[in-house]
Amino acid sequence: MLKAKLKYVALLTGILVSSSVLAANSVYNTEIPASIMTPDKVETHLGVLHFKDGVPSQQTMERLYDNLDTMRATEVFLNAIPMASLEALRIGHQKMGVKQSHQVMLFDNLMDSNPLFLTGNTDTVYASAFLDLEKDGPTVVEIPPGMGPTTVNDAFFRFVTDMGVVGPDRGKGGKYLILPPNYEGDIPEGYHVSRSTSYVNWFIARGFLKDGKTDAAVDAYHSGLKIYPLAKKGNPPKMTFVSGSGKSFNTIHANDEHFYDEIKVVIDKEPVEFIDPELRGLIATIGIQKGKPFEPDDRMQKILKEGAAIGNATARALMFNPRTDNAYIWDDRNWKTAFIGKDYQWLIDGGNGGRNLDARTYFFYMATVNTPAMALKMVGKGSQYAIVDKTGEGEFFEGSKNYRLTIPANVPAKNFWSVVVYDTQTRSELQTSQPFPSKNDQRDKMIENPDGSVDLYFGPTAPDGKDANWIQTVPEKGWFAILRMYGPLEHWYDGSWKPSDITEVK
Repeated sequence: MLKAKLKYVALLTGILVSSSVLAANSVYNTEIPASIMTPDKVETHLGVLHFKDGVPSQQTMERLYDNLDTMRATEVFLNAIPMASLEALRIGHQKMGVKQSHQVMLFDNLMDSNPLFLTGNTDTVYASAFLDLEKDGPTVVEIPPGMGPTTVNDAFFRFVTDMGVVGPDRGKGGKYLILPPNYEGDIPEGYHVSRSTSYVNWFIARGFLKDGKTDAAVDAYHSGLKIYPLAKKGNPPKMTFVSGSGKSFNTIHANDEHFYDEIKVVIDKEPVEFIDPELRGLIATIGIQKGKPFEPDDRMQKILKEGAAIGNATARALMFNPRTDNAYIWDDRNWKTAFIGKDYQWLIDGGNGGRNLDARTYFFYMATVNTPAMALKMVGKGSQYAIVDKTGEGEFFEGSKNYRLTIPANVPAKNFWSVVVYDTQTRSELQTSQPFPSKNDQRDKMIENPDGSVDLYFGPTAPDGKDANWIQTVPEKGWFAILRMYGPLEHWYDGSWKPSDITEVK
């Protein structure tokens, strides 16, 4: 009678329970809900899991722990990309001789396709430096007037402050003071003050072209950019500028098991509270803790290798096929936004829905620099981005094919607009015989249509008479493009202006 009653309960709840589980109920004094019982055999994507009266077999436990560690290694990869990415940037700068805060990498002839640099642009004059607040203490950054969007990010790519046209100096120039974590000393007056959550900070400035040339921005950096410890304000070290133009170097994090070595350096360098206990605990489960050796055994090395492979593959899936409608800027176009949810912290509904972790991974696997000025509506001041990797029909771009993009007249950009092409593998500028795989309305003289629109062409060879509007691609290599609007105007935000999809030309 009891067995029949239990079978009836199982059918009502829609749960199929093995006869061994039902039989086990006969040893209880009360009826046990079928939903809380574990059968002797459970079929999963890991294979059949074996139990004896709820206790996993030794083989099953080993399989489950391997799976658990692999899941955690994968989660660490996906959640720590911002940390690894900024560390890879720092290492790349060090190898170029930029090791102290007064040493700056200056792209005096713009960023071409030689360096490996996540979606860097060919359109602004970058000045890039790293601060070490542990070694130098509070650090001063003096920026000259006329700077474009300029930002400081912490070692997890979190926003610290903006400078220049989008910062509190409003493009007039000024003195900024970046304080270390837990700083308790006196704070002098006369500075725009920010407190960082990490010791390592990245400073990245953008200077604008003038008459299509870099000269004015380069001169402004040389004469007006100063970075020095507050303690040395009376005798600051002389600024040193290292050219990054035309140089080959890497700033991109590893996509294999060496990824975990990169984040170990960051964990050891930064204060414990630099990341929250949840993420810190997740990272600790794979053997990475501040001040302790990271020495994975043979088993764990295999798991880390697989975790990184799955994490990398997942990040690429999120980048090229995000599972959310609000990734797309326009309902009738395949152009994606850089900041899904229009929030530089990736908070859902102001934080009520938590943090959109997939959107954060999507951004940092593809790009660098985190600032509200790239996510919020800032008419005529900030910057906006549209990313496309598929035709209007949903086909990924192939380097052997020919395509066309129409940029309508009256482009909503106060400063400039550009289209830059990137490699789907490296997420860096596509390397071709063209040093700049891009077109920029301030630098390039393009052929306009009678209505003021511009047609851009992509392919391995230029269409007849269209060299001025052609961006070269590479056969057998995938690519994607980013449309940039610097100083975006109202008709960008209200949707009354939008580019065409990129279509194949046969």
